Amino acid sequence: MYEVIFYLDKRERCPAEEFLDELELRIRARVEKWMGKLGEERPNLPRPFADVLRGKIRELKISFGSNHYRFLYFFFGKKIIITHGFLKKSNIIPVREIERAERSMRDFLRRYERGEIEL
Repeated sequence: MYEVIFYLDKRERCPAEEFLDELELRIRARVEKWMGKLGEERPNLPRPFADVLRGKIRELKISFGSNHYRFLYFFFGKKIIITHGFLKKSNIIPVREIERAERSMRDFLRRYERGEIEL
């Protein structure tokens, strides 16, 4: 089993947790269930629940009613780093969301290499 971790920026802000805090309790419960499933299934969580977006950035797909929630993440050893979440409003993932996840991943890797992040 892999450990699911939320990315913290250098100011100790957690974009994924901030997004989760905005969700209704029942939606948050479903999200947490699927994050647990992601930790169990790892890279083997199949479509339509997970997908590769670009490079090392992947998405966890969670639907609740007509709303489609996405959480972007990357693998780091036996860790799954969730960068952030958002409500998907169109048929495609906005490029800015993928770029945001890539920036978070680069920041995480750079700070880990400097010893600023301990896992």
